[in-house]
Amino acid sequence: MDFTIKTMAEYAMEGKSPEVLFWVGCAGSFDDRAKKITKAFCKILNKIGVEFAVLGQEESCTGDPAKRAGNEFIFQMMALTNIEVLNAYEVKKIVTACPHCFNTLKNEYPSLGGNYEVVHHTQFLKTLMEEGRLKIEGGAFKGKKITFHDPCYLGRANDEYEAPRMLLEKLDAELVEMKRCRTNGLCCGAGGAQMFKEPEKGNKDINIERTEEALASSPKVIATGCPFCNTMMTDGVKHFNKNEEVAVKDIVELLAEAEDL
Repeated sequence: MDFTIKTMAEYAMEGKSPEVLFWVGCAGSFDDRAKKITKAFCKILNKIGVEFAVLGQEESCTGDPAKRAGNEFIFQMMALTNIEVLNAYEVKKIVTACPHCFNTLKNEYPSLGGNYEVVHHTQFLKTLMEEGRLKIEGGAFKGKKITFHDPCYLGRANDEYEAPRMLLEKLDAELVEMKRCRTNGLCCGAGGAQMFKEPEKGNKDINIERTEEALASSPKVIATGCPFCNTMMTDGVKHFNKNEEVAVKDIVELLAEAEDL
């Protein structure tokens, strides 16, 4: 299925404003694996007729990795540039598939003059489902074991545990929880800008520890809600040579597959 995406600039030229701005994020824009998550989300929004826009070339990194690595100066420079663009378009609501972007836009931007309603893509889809605009059929995943890995910046940092699980339950799958989940969840190992460097020497990498927990319940799918988590869990599954048996997918990919998009 093809999909169409309009930029905020195109909406502005028409004198219109979209229902929501989709903040794609660096991973969703440049990482080949994460691009599939971006496409799946756009296909779902297109199918149900949600008017959304992207910033396109005008979007730059939120500054999250710089801030987490301790470079507040670079972070503020990046954030102020983005806020200038967002405020020029009078953006009110932002949705993103990256919990790092979500956390930064929601919690770090207001003190710099960027005040927006910011939602994670699972929260946005849950709302659309409750409004009756999004209908989810289980079909392909009926009875399959799925375990969900809580992203740190969605769960423990922003206290959202239910939205992703509600969407997964609609797939008629068997949702199995890991030993450490929800408020007791374990990081995938990529947070705090760790995504962009090799781990320090130790007995075991964090993503291997987390993947062990995920595989303990013998799932068919490890569901994620974050492009970084997706990369780390995929590497973990490959480490155990289970990539033929266990798929690592973002929740929107599962929804798009269920709808055959």
